[in-house]
Amino acid sequence: MLGQLAERELTIGELATPFSMSFAGASKHVRVLENAGLVTRTIRGRTHLCRLEAARLAEANAWLRRYQRFWTARLDTLEALLLAEDEAKAKKITE
Repeated sequence: MLGQLAERELTIGELATPFSMSFAGASKHVRVLENAGLVTRTIRGRTHLCRLEAARLAEANAWLRRYQRFWTARLDTLEALLLAEDEAKAKKITE
């Protein structure tokens, strides 16, 4: 749904269609996204128009980037340890 809303504002019905879900089901999903601050909903009569709140996604991306650096360094260390262990095992076998 967020991918769809990145393109343009959509109604709940338009959001539901590609997922073959009911209006009520899509509305529940949108409510969760609203509570997370990722989507705003404007009600015009019986039409619920949804819009992506890109600023919230930018905040989440910035937070994730900090942890990406941490985990990249940790995974690089793990890879080096595993390679060294494999080399030691291979050396033992050939001796």
